Amino acid sequence: MSFPGQAAKRSGAGDKGLRMNLFDTLRLAWADSDLRGRLQFILAIFLVYVIGVHVPVPIQGINPTALTKLLEGNQFFSMINAIGGGAFKRVSIFALGLGPYIVSSIILQVLTLGNPKWKEEMKEGGEYAKRQQNKRTRFLTIAIGLFQGFGLLNLMGPQVTGSLDMFDRTWIVLFWLSGSMMLLWLGEQVSERGIGNGISMLIFAGIVIALPGVLDVVGKSVANGTIAWWRAALLGVMFFATTWLIVLFTVAQRRIPIQHMRRNFGTRQVGGQVSYLPIAVSMAGVIPIIFAITLIYLPSQFAAAFPPGSAIHQTLMTIERFLSPNFTRWEGYVGLLVYTGMIFFFTYFWTALTYNVDDIADNLKRGGSYIQGIRPGRQTRDFLNGVISRVTFIGSVFLALAAMTQFIMPLIANITSIGLIAGTSLLIMVSVALETMRQIEANLITKQYEG
Repeated sequence: MSFPGQAAKRSGAGDKGLRMNLFDTLRLAWADSDLRGRLQFILAIFLVYVIGVHVPVPIQGINPTALTKLLEGNQFFSMINAIGGGAFKRVSIFALGLGPYIVSSIILQVLTLGNPKWKEEMKEGGEYAKRQQNKRTRFLTIAIGLFQGFGLLNLMGPQVTGSLDMFDRTWIVLFWLSGSMMLLWLGEQVSERGIGNGISMLIFAGIVIALPGVLDVVGKSVANGTIAWWRAALLGVMFFATTWLIVLFTVAQRRIPIQHMRRNFGTRQVGGQVSYLPIAVSMAGVIPIIFAITLIYLPSQFAAAFPPGSAIHQTLMTIERFLSPNFTRWEGYVGLLVYTGMIFFFTYFWTALTYNVDDIADNLKRGGSYIQGIRPGRQTRDFLNGVISRVTFIGSVFLALAAMTQFIMPLIANITSIGLIAGTSLLIMVSVALETMRQIEANLITKQYEG
């Protein structure tokens, strides 16, 4: 099997870059029976997801007109609706989406990395430890799903849910939780029988499903004169520019040359070559943004547990106004600084948890390898800490700028939902697409060597 795109690989390209172009990769993957079957399975799961998005909860009482107005004026609800493929707007069984699982998974990952006992268990426990971690994640997902479900219904307000009693609310939340657990199961099937991470693929699918609706809103707004044509053109330019920057920073790496010592085995010399230690610019991925978004909207979710006129409710909503970025009110500029600071903090925090400089330095020393011009041991650790700190700063700036586009675009188009084709959604979509293409490409290269 030959690969026409391999010759196009740039000299010194990073390990996260793609060797072949998109069309060559998909053509060769579809020609392979095993990969074609995996791709067809993913498409079948996507079809099930699309059908589920359009299946409403079989309980009447929610005012669809009031819900549409709420989505147009609330960034938080619009984000949930867009990432879920419009399921929230339809009060679908998938309206809760994978949010509870994502939050519980992140919480348990942080707890595992910060808990030496759990960390050692995951490192040495093998399959049993993974099953235990999955069990803990599911239990936490159920608890968070119940909390989020009731919180979302309360946040909608009486104008949307006025005719629902507690019995109806409970059934809606149970339907939402069941749909969320079904999505989790579908994601696991994709991971096992498809290509890539199934959960990420379903999040990707939800964003893609929502894109035509956003484009339709923009087209109608231009047609009826709500927004000028040049504003729509500017949105298009920002969309493609943001996509290009996300791809650039996602594959960007700082490559540190590693010199391997020569060793003599009889009359033969082994080693002496130079390899590279890649340090990704966007090492933490989209996780810092997810953490930050979860925290800035947390006060409003807690406020839903208290009566609208109570002092606690008003206090929590005031806190939320100072935490949420918004360019239309002065409190939003404070939220902008808080949001940016959170992204920087969580980027450094996640990098420190996942990138153990001491282990890298010790492994290099034990293997007889060293960084050119740097002494093994403490100097290597100090050098790597300095490089990672600078690279992480650049990655934090990139993430903060990418996240801000979802608050800037609505100002240009005067449409709340338009910001969801940028920022976090676009970052997730591009990252998942690149990672999936890398895995397909790796499968093709492996089959080439095997053949």
